[in-house]
Amino acid sequence: MQLYSTNNPSFKVELKEAVMQSLAPDKGLYMPEVIPVLDKDFIENIENYSFQEIAYTVSKKLIGDYIPDADLQNIVKSAIDFPAPVHMLSENIGALELWHGPSLAFKDFGARFMAALMSYFIKNENQNTTILVATSGDTGGAVAAGFYKTPGIEVIILYPSGKVSDLQEKQLTTLGENITAVEIEGTFDDCQALVKEAFLDNELNKKYHLSSANSINIARLIPQSFYYFEAYKQVKKFGKEIVFSVPSGNFGNLTAGLLAKRMGLPVKRFIAATNINKIVPEYLSSGIYNPKPSQATISNAMDVGNPSNFVRILDLYNKDFVAISKDVSGFWLDDNETKEAMKEAYQKYRYICDPHGAIGYKSLHNLDANEIGLFLETAHPAKFLDTVESTLDIKIEIPEGLASIADKTKQAIKMESDFQSFKSYLLLR
Repeated sequence: MQLYSTNNPSFKVELKEAVMQSLAPDKGLYMPEVIPVLDKDFIENIENYSFQEIAYTVSKKLIGDYIPDADLQNIVKSAIDFPAPVHMLSENIGALELWHGPSLAFKDFGARFMAALMSYFIKNENQNTTILVATSGDTGGAVAAGFYKTPGIEVIILYPSGKVSDLQEKQLTTLGENITAVEIEGTFDDCQALVKEAFLDNELNKKYHLSSANSINIARLIPQSFYYFEAYKQVKKFGKEIVFSVPSGNFGNLTAGLLAKRMGLPVKRFIAATNINKIVPEYLSSGIYNPKPSQATISNAMDVGNPSNFVRILDLYNKDFVAISKDVSGFWLDDNETKEAMKEAYQKYRYICDPHGAIGYKSLHNLDANEIGLFLETAHPAKFLDTVESTLDIKIEIPEGLASIADKTKQAIKMESDFQSFKSYLLLR
């Protein structure tokens, strides 16, 4: 499996280098040189495969013989050990629940697969790897859980002060061991910029072997494609065309869905659902991409003003706006409209959406009669406890994994958002 940089298609590396490097030297993101199509027989008989078998088949098709079959099966087995069920709300609307993993967010799929893959790559190397990751909410908790106590790997998580929920913050600031949290006075975009600049700094790269667990890393995208196939398996029996509504921040999740479609998954169209940080929906309406500083909302994982993976989407479609807009439409809600969507889903179906999933749910209001819409429920609603309970006027049960950390003391290093401060901290550690 060879991968190229989105900034220079002639620059190519093998999978290990792309995963361990994360970002290409020219600041491009890595993309597979060839996106293979799955066997038609596999798609037609997908209901006969387990989730792990689907994950193995998809990853094997992409990775080829680069990783021996037995090793790849072990990687999949250790990473994909929880379900991705579709919960049907009505005859034509369903929730693809992606919060059944250890950190109760969809990022668990990517983080656990990536941790297993990196462990495989460095198992015979006498060198530590430092992972830098920026989070707008759920990435940090998933990466912390996925890499916790992983030999040879330390994780430094940057998150925007005051812009993640209390329980999200506890997930990434209370583990200790090989996990360090850095609280940045700024936005997610500031955190993401610090991570990207660190990768390109020669002095830091002499001291550290740096990698990233953000969705800029191709190892995050590959496993996120798995659950699109798993969802199709569960609704194939209805015989309708499938529409996926994807709550979108950095757009890795949507990119993974488009990758699955390119590999042969029968999907009619996608909806890029987001909040007032509506840069991509505006692009899909106008053809003009205009990044802006992000604004804080109750759906904080989507508070991204310059989505990293947008370049991958452009790359998949050779920057053809007509082709992109044929497969993807945009949708967005403000906070008040998001709360109304949460209320509607609860009142009509007794289904509790988190603020991100609620936007995905509402985007499916105009389905055709021959369509079935699946919105991605990306995080357990308890992770946004105050917002969900006050909006729906109910008390919800907090899963044990979250309840057990609620009273733990946060441990984080507070820092300004300038790169020199962050660089000095890393050099003096």
